[in-house]
Amino acid sequence: MVADSLVNLCGAIGLAVAAAMLHRRDPRGPLTARLVVMLGLVAALFLLRGVAWWTDNTTLDRISLIPAALIPLGALIVTEGLLRRHARRRLKAAALGGGVVLALAGALGPVEFENLHTVVLSAFQLAGFAVCALLLLRRDRTSLLAWENRAIDRVAFGAIIVIPFIITDFRVLAPDMPVRLGALGALLAVTAILIAGASAEAQRQGVLLTVLRITGAALLGGAAAALSRDVDAAQLMRFCAVTVAGVLTIGLMTDALRAVLDAREPGVLDSIGASTATTRDELIAELTRQPIFESARRYREAELAAYDPPLLREFLASRRVLRRADAPWGLAATDPAVERMVALMKARHATHVVVLSHEPVDLIVLAVSVISADPATETALALVRRLLLQAPE
Repeated sequence: MVADSLVNLCGAIGLAVAAAMLHRRDPRGPLTARLVVMLGLVAALFLLRGVAWWTDNTTLDRISLIPAALIPLGALIVTEGLLRRHARRRLKAAALGGGVVLALAGALGPVEFENLHTVVLSAFQLAGFAVCALLLLRRDRTSLLAWENRAIDRVAFGAIIVIPFIITDFRVLAPDMPVRLGALGALLAVTAILIAGASAEAQRQGVLLTVLRITGAALLGGAAAALSRDVDAAQLMRFCAVTVAGVLTIGLMTDALRAVLDAREPGVLDSIGASTATTRDELIAELTRQPIFESARRYREAELAAYDPPLLREFLASRRVLRRADAPWGLAATDPAVERMVALMKARHATHVVVLSHEPVDLIVLAVSVISADPATETALALVRRLLLQAPE
């Protein structure tokens, strides 16, 4: 019960954070509103279960059956939003009527019929998910936009992940499971949906990060289980389930907080877009207010006389951004142009050189800290170069 409670409480927190993230991204979107309602409903279920099992409160446990019975209705509402089509009235009536009847029976019905209610509720939930999946699979792809088809594929993928975990929540269907994994499955599904909504490169990074989190959490759970004297496979599974659920929840909370903080602090491109600067020097001055560009300095050909500008022109003709770590940039280390460029970067303690022009030589030399040296910074340097080239002198 302790493991079940912790996994469900983590699921409630994680889904609530995911709902807040979606609402923040698109506060007025009709589909987002449906998703937020669905996530809120499932989060309420996990919260009530977690508190009820932790405190051994029978009343809360029975109240938790109300959101559990309404989940198929919420899934149908989300399906309608994804398809931009109304479901048949018979399906709506079945989802609404069955949900209300099972909710009242679970909360107010006699205890003697608890096992029967569990069987009917599990069948009702699985049937609801199956109907929604069938509606999504049989959709007319040509009537939807490309991004809508991708969104449906993401939700379907998340549903496929979560269904096997939901079965473990019903002791009648999985009596030998050491811990109920429905909340853990929901956390995995939400994480997968959020990852799939990013760009291709961000998806790869998100998958790697999630795999690292899950692997590290599972190892931590195994190490924690080893502290017990009498540890068996069931106890090991409980520890791993709790740690994985906790790490996934912390990951969602960290990502949400990072997004909020990033939105408060405008990035490089945001600051340039909001700037009133019109000339190249004014834009460079605006850039120096950003942490990664605070050491940036512009060097024209006259200021580079000591480094033989005529020799540098041919070397810089085919290059846009130079990284000190990439030296000698495909040439021999003893090449005169390479030696002069390395000397320039060492003299200015620079890590990057942005080439504005090779004839006449016009450079921006800057030092990027190790902490900020990532692919996003490299992309920002390339985009900033394009913007500076378009700015008049």
